[in-house]
Formats: sequence, C-alpha cells, structure tokens
Amino acid sequence: MKAIRVGKLGPPEVLVLEEVADLEPGPGQVLVTVKAAGVNPVDTYIRSGLYRSDLELPYTPGIDAAGVIAAVGPDVKHRRVGQRVYVAWSVSGTYAEQVLCNEFQTHPLPDGVSFGQGAAIGVPYGAAFRALFQRAHALPGETVLVHGASGGVGLGAVQLASAAGLRVIGTAGSGQGRALVQAQGAHHVLDHRQPGYLDQLTELTCGKGVDLILEMLANVNLAKDLTVLAKSGRVAVIGSRGKIEIDPRETMGREASIIGVTLYNATPQELASMHAAFVAGLENRTLRPVVSREIPLAEASAAHHAVMETSTLGKIVLIP
Repeated sequence: MKAIRVGKLGPPEVLVLEEVADLEPGPGQVLVTVKAAGVNPVDTYIRSGLYRSDLELPYTPGIDAAGVIAAVGPDVKHRRVGQRVYVAWSVSGTYAEQVLCNEFQTHPLPDGVSFGQGAAIGVPYGAAFRALFQRAHALPGETVLVHGASGGVGLGAVQLASAAGLRVIGTAGSGQGRALVQAQGAHHVLDHRQPGYLDQLTELTCGKGVDLILEMLANVNLAKDLTVLAKSGRVAVIGSRGKIEIDPRETMGREASIIGVTLYNATPQELASMHAAFVAGLENRTLRPVVSREIPLAEASAAHHAVMETSTLGKIVLIP
C-alpha cells in the first residue's frame, strides 16, 4: 500500500509518499481502508520535532481518518468488516491507504456523514469538547467566546456549545469566515481584525463579561482575554505559538482561571465519553463537520503548509 512516511524531522517537504508493507490486524485490532485523513496543526508540530520526542523514525503521520473496515483481528466484538467508521488515534498513522487501529480507536460513522466529515472529527471536536466540558465545565446559559471560530476546532466548539445551550460569540477574520461561523450556530460573530473588537463584549454581555473563552492563539490574545471575563470566568488555552506577558491582577478581582488543554491527557473514560457524544451529535445532526479542502494524499506537504494559514475555513483532509 501507499503511505506518507517521515524519515527525518523537519519542514513539510520531509513528507514523502512511499510503498510500504500491507498491514494485518492482531488481537483486538481492526484494519480500515482510508477514504479521507484529517490534517491538524498538531501533525505539523510532531513532524517538525516540537512534540513527541519519543517518536521512532520513520513514521506515518496522522491522527484522524474515516473509511471502511477491511479486516478484523481476533477478539474484536463491536466492529465488522464493511462498517463505516471514523478514526481518532491509531496504531500505524492515518496518512495512508490503510490504517491499523485498536478496536475502540474507531467509531461508527452514521449514514449521511461523508468520509471527509468523519476525518474532521477526532482532534478538532475532541479538543473543543475537552476544553468546554471536561476542563472548563461549561454550563447551559453561560456565554462562551470562541476565538478563531472559523477553523476546525472553532467550528466544532460553536456547534457543541450551541447544542448544549450556551450563548456563543465567535471571532473570525474574513466576511466568509464570519458568515460560516454564524451559520454553524453562533449568536454573534466579531471581526478579530478590527481594532478593539473585544470592546463590543461589554454591550453583548450587558457589562457582565464572558464566562468562558476558548483561546486558540494565547500568545496574541491572552492578556486582553483576562480583561473581558466575568467573575469566576475561565480561559481555556487550546493553542499558542509563543510567549506573552500578562498582568496577574486581572485574574484576582474576577477570581478568574487560566486552564491548559491538551487532548493527549484525556483518559480512556474521557475519550469514550466524548466520542459517545460525537456519534449522537452526528446522528441527530447537531454536529456538522465542515471540510474546506480535499487534497490528494501525495500532496501532504502542501496540506501541511495550508493548515498553518490563518485563513483556513473548516478542516483540510487528504484523499488517498
């Protein structure tokens, strides 16, 4: 089969399409024919050497995918050959024509949900769900500000939060992005390229401030975020690309919290919980993953360049 391989860490150009040995499922494992593989910013961090110092080279990148189960190993009880599934984590890496998974790294993909949409679930919706509910403990009736709401994680957060009864305010940097965020359930959308855009939150919250902020670029926004929180407000830091100086006093009077978020720390029970919610949301259509671009698997390096652009709307997926 064909797979993207990384023989040395470095820029996107280290992603090379190669012929590799076919995979066979062992006990408790399934083999999935990949119809689409999701591309995430974290994939680029791993490829460049920022994460996963324990990684053995060469490796096949990718965490998310969707496809059809081609074979099952011994002791597999809940998956069958021919079943449509989405993949969140795997044994072998998802940038390939086939991917080897432990049984419960796969999840049923409901009819009517495309493979591209299935490949857009794992990391983006997982990060959004973990930030909202497992780390920041968001509640119906609270107001959440979603920075960068037109990206994969942002759109997942907007859909999850609005379905759970939160009041959602999103930000995006283009007219197309703001329209997309509004269409996915946000109650208000701000232009984050407009100077002083967060000042609008005073009026939108009747002077109270927002209860929760999902922060995708903390090195740019965190200092200002702390000034627009309500009492007992929380900032959930999902992404950052550098350092920032903040005034800790902004947290004191509000008794505000800055909460770090990483999907890597989710327990098996937490992962099972979020994916049960995702399958239900896909079935009842409250979750509607948005795919912005489909790129051939052989052009994975172009996809890694594209996923780091701030103008990405929704999810980029690779098609074998």
